[in-house]
Amino acid sequence: MPSVDDLSEDAKIAYQAFLDMSNSKAAHFTCLVAIENKYKLGGAPGIAENLELERLLAHHDKNVQAFKAAMTAVTDSDEKQALYQLFS
Repeated sequence: MPSVDDLSEDAKIAYQAFLDMSNSKAAHFTCLVAIENKYKLGGAPGIAENLELERLLAHHDKNVQAFKAAMTAVTDSDEKQALYQLFS
């Protein structure tokens, strides 16, 4: 498996963007599951809970866009392959 230390700066940025995107996805999903479990027997989320979900989703959307841009900056096919290996 390749090492992050061996990547170019652009590829390191893409790798960090992938980690950020993964973390924001997990945060949004965790919040969503917690709210679902809280209300599975009835009731509905309040304004604060819905706003928190919206905030987390907006943050994740921003991270997805940053990841897409970062991956576009990586033009070397071998480095892209190395990144794909690191992502899995």
